[in-house]
Amino acid sequence: MDAKEIRPDAVLDCVGLACPMPIFKTANRIKELTAGQVLEVQSDDDGIKMDMPAWCNKTGNEFLGLYQDGEEYHVFVKKK
Repeated sequence: MDAKEIRPDAVLDCVGLACPMPIFKTANRIKELTAGQVLEVQSDDDGIKMDMPAWCNKTGNEFLGLYQDGEEYHVFVKKK
């Protein structure tokens, strides 16, 4: 599935925040979701391209993909 077609259950705006804040905020926000729900994280930090898959691998959450729209990344994570 193309990341642009993913319909998230929740959206987290981290635009303007530098590493490690997008991951920190993702870790807190995903606790509010139930297993199987999808979180979209919006960020303009280039580090999120590598940081989010690594965080998902470490935590067991599923990295579904990302796409870039201008300077902004849209990253999708499914809660384990």
